[in-house]
Amino acid sequence: MSSTPSELKYARSHEWARLEEDGTVTVGITEHAQDALGDVVYIEVPTPGDHIAGGDQAGVVESVKAASDIYSPLSGEVLSVNESLEDEPELVNSDPYNDGWFFKLQPEDLSELEGLLSADDYQSVCDEDDA
Repeated sequence: MSSTPSELKYARSHEWARLEEDGTVTVGITEHAQDALGDVVYIEVPTPGDHIAGGDQAGVVESVKAASDIYSPLSGEVLSVNESLEDEPELVNSDPYNDGWFFKLQPEDLSELEGLLSADDYQSVCDEDDA
C-alpha cells in the first residue's frame, strides 16, 4: 500500500499540495503515481514566474513506461522549481513527498485547498483505481 501523508492535500490526478508556514504551496506527485509510472527518467516543470490555473497542465513526468502530464492543484504564480530533478529525476521515486517535489506556488486563493482531497479520500480514489 502506498504512503499517503495525512498533512497533505491531494488531486484526483495524483498530485499533492503542502501548505508551507510562509503561505506558499509545494507541489509534487504521489507515491501511488510514481509507483504506477515506474522509474522516472525525465521531469519537465514550469518556469518560475509562470502563472498556472488550478487544474491546468504544469509539466510532464516521463518514466521508462510512460509519459504523464502534471497538473497544478491550485492557481498561482510559480515561485521556484526543484532544480535537483534535472540531474536526479529518480528522486521522485525514492522520496516523492520530500526531495522529489516539483514546484512551489504563491497561491491566488488558499481556499482552493478545501476543494482537494484529504489523505483518506485520496486513498479511496487509489483503491478504486486499483480494483
